[in-house]
Amino acid sequence: MFTGLVQALGTVREVSDNHGGRRLRIAESALAPKLELGESVSVTGACLTVIARETDHFDFQAGPETLAKTTLGKLVAGDRVNLERALRVGDALGGHFVTGHIDCIGTILEEQTKGEWLTIWFGYPAEFDELLVAKGSVAVDGVSLTIVDVQKGRFSVMLIPHTREHTTLGIKKPGAAVNLEFDLIAKHVQNLFKRLSITF
Repeated sequence: MFTGLVQALGTVREVSDNHGGRRLRIAESALAPKLELGESVSVTGACLTVIARETDHFDFQAGPETLAKTTLGKLVAGDRVNLERALRVGDALGGHFVTGHIDCIGTILEEQTKGEWLTIWFGYPAEFDELLVAKGSVAVDGVSLTIVDVQKGRFSVMLIPHTREHTTLGIKKPGAAVNLEFDLIAKHVQNLFKRLSITF
């Protein structure tokens, strides 16, 4: 479980094929010494397990299902990634409950800058429309964000300067792919309504 508050920006150092999956080596010298083997880390929103660690980098494996549902299959050496260690008992919950289980890949449609503020519109499969509401929460590349507006197959968020400077969302441009995880509570409510055949 995560909160969607990015703790560090890492750099992909190496990518290799791994029995139908991929092995990723991420460089981030401040975070690396703190990690333990087997620990869960959110890598651009996807929950992965640390399988090796050195003083300035750490490795993960991503299986076929993860590669099919996330942008991790397109990462190359030099790419930046958002990193967050798993939430521990007693930690402050500053964002919202984020599982690290990506629902789908979205796309940056457009950006609108007004002074210091950046509004970004994201596109996503319309089948997820029921999971988004204005002022609700969404995780984009592992970043907890508040939704500004929702339209069919698209939604917008507004980034403060800090988020632009400390996450990949300040780097990515229109056309770029992003990992989307919709609100956990909304997914459970939707599933409950389906089981009870409740309609509105």
